[in-house]
Amino acid sequence: MASTSLIFLILLCTATFLRAALPEKPAAINSNSVLIALLDSQYTQFSELVEKALLLQTLEEAIDINNLTIFAPNNEALERDLDPEFKRFVLEPGNIKSLQALILHHILPAKLSHDKWPSNHTALSDDHVELSCIVTSNGDCSHHVADVKVVRLNSIVRPDGIIHGIEKVIIPKSVELEFNNRRNLRSISAVKPEGAPEIDPRSKKFLKKTEHSHSVPIGETPIIPIYEAMAPGPSLAPAPAPGPGGPHHHFDGEKQVKDFIQTLLHYGGYNEMADILVNLTSLATEMGKLISEGYVLTVLAPNDEAMAKLTTEQLSEPGAPEQIVYYHIVPEYQTEESMYNAERRFGTVSYDTLRLPHKIVAKEADGSVRFGEGEDSGYLFDPDIYTDGRISVQGIDGVLFPPEEKKKKKEIKGIKSSNQNVKVVTNKRRGKLLEVACRMLGGFGQYSICKGE
Repeated sequence: MASTSLIFLILLCTATFLRAALPEKPAAINSNSVLIALLDSQYTQFSELVEKALLLQTLEEAIDINNLTIFAPNNEALERDLDPEFKRFVLEPGNIKSLQALILHHILPAKLSHDKWPSNHTALSDDHVELSCIVTSNGDCSHHVADVKVVRLNSIVRPDGIIHGIEKVIIPKSVELEFNNRRNLRSISAVKPEGAPEIDPRSKKFLKKTEHSHSVPIGETPIIPIYEAMAPGPSLAPAPAPGPGGPHHHFDGEKQVKDFIQTLLHYGGYNEMADILVNLTSLATEMGKLISEGYVLTVLAPNDEAMAKLTTEQLSEPGAPEQIVYYHIVPEYQTEESMYNAERRFGTVSYDTLRLPHKIVAKEADGSVRFGEGEDSGYLFDPDIYTDGRISVQGIDGVLFPPEEKKKKKEIKGIKSSNQNVKVVTNKRRGKLLEVACRMLGGFGQYSICKGE
């Protein structure tokens, strides 16, 4: 009897230990839950964001403790009204914390129907949320949550929660601050768009601002041509004017140039081009300043095989590396698709370059784009190596030279070769008096004076 009791006690202790060691299965969510209703509701865009933020498990745990009130923006608010740049920011994989904070800011740990206005609450994001009631002209109450109007009160009601439809997204201050810091702006409202200053074309001096002067919106082409905003160079005329935009740069050009140079190095096969931009010249810094002022650039980058064909004479002349790179930079934003479509439609397209007054001629050839003519032409070899909306980098398999420069070199070579190979022979020519004298002396039989030829 004692042994039977001992065995029973051992089995009971073992079962208790195993039950404590094994993880408890989470309670299955009720099919009538407000979370299930949200996933099957008309607020499809908001429910997709909840899934992308990996918050379903968190909300299931929260609904086991408290009822929930969800303020769901309608689909139009998320598709059209939300700033595309902000939407891109929260959907980036590295910003999932910001997306979670944005979603949890719309959820309160209490079931609040329309009769609970006005009141103050704390959202699941630990941010303060105010429910206010604004009296309209008709004497009715217009329900608001954090200055956002509620357009569908009690849109979905379930035993464990309620969903109200709102007209736009509620953005918490913490997410807005992180978004602004990511764009390298201390405050979005503190940066005032400033237009390019007006310049007198005769004196090249700034004109005084008048009441009618207006600023150029962010993203618009600056008033001053890019050639005048460039740093002084040996072949740039007229003299460059100070860059537009004032002290507030709308774009971080230096960071964008650094990113595209790192992309060239990681892509492989363009180390020589990156070396010229960073080490042999100061063009990387100059390009960064141009991007910061609002200009756009397309770089036709020759690969290492093409750069290896350059001779010492082509690189030893003063300013030669700069001139070569200037001829490969187009002051427009072009992608592989835009250039190929233009060449197919128009046959031949000429692009301005930063090397005035030379242009690059492009044609459609063999299903690709060919730049230049003759031996010094290059095909679009690696399309869209880097594209960010301000800088576009297209890889080509040749180093381009202006046609006028190639003609001059050929003429100089032709002159040198003709001077070395052609042997000049001078024919002796008799004077008229000598011919007459020979005829007269011939009558007397004296020809010796005429036999010296």
